[in-house]
Amino acid sequence: MKIALIGYGKMGKAVEAVALEKGHEIVLRITSNNKEECTAAKLKVADVVIEFTNPESAPDNLKKCFEAGVPVVCGSTGWLEKWNEIEQYRNEKNGTLLFASNFSVGVNIFFELNKRLASLMNNRPEYNVSIEEIHHTQKKDAPSGTAITLAEGILNNIQQKDKWVLGKSENNNELSISSIRIDPAPGTHIITYESLIDTIEIKHTAHSRVGFASGAVLAAEFLKDKNGGGYQMSDVLFK
Repeated sequence: MKIALIGYGKMGKAVEAVALEKGHEIVLRITSNNKEECTAAKLKVADVVIEFTNPESAPDNLKKCFEAGVPVVCGSTGWLEKWNEIEQYRNEKNGTLLFASNFSVGVNIFFELNKRLASLMNNRPEYNVSIEEIHHTQKKDAPSGTAITLAEGILNNIQQKDKWVLGKSENNNELSISSIRIDPAPGTHIITYESLIDTIEIKHTAHSRVGFASGAVLAAEFLKDKNGGGYQMSDVLFK
């Protein structure tokens, strides 16, 4: 499989290492130094694009992939206020997109565990739920995209909570998310249900970027030859 990488920082290089180990070919590497080469014409040589950049660049990068008619795996977070705009453009161009806030197989299992636990706790108002996420200091968005996905899993299953907030909250309807930035920290997410009697906690800790990179390549293998549509990691792992 021929892969184009948009974004060639630590994650891009980790993706490259996994892809090459699996026998794939990297045909294009886009960095901040050659971003003028990120054109539909150059992207067309790839079977799949894997995009890991930043909130400012990601929407335009996705549009270029749709224009090129090349399926794209996107792991950039922090840009979802433009989601409706991107989805409309994808539909217009019959583009193919797999977006995930986290590509790690373990994290996606954790997402499912989080939703199941939240459904069990829906009728237990004596427990208050909160989220804590820990990442490296170079991570620009807070809370993390993974934490937001976890929050959505809770909000969709616990009627008492109707929105998430960054920082501590005393309002019973608000789900508190604490964001901590320290080095080194590939990523830790903790869901805590606390009552006067006891505490229930589930936790996922990444040991390196390899899990994220492996999942991204797995997603690219899934997306190859797909012709239009929007997908998630749950489509790759659980369907």
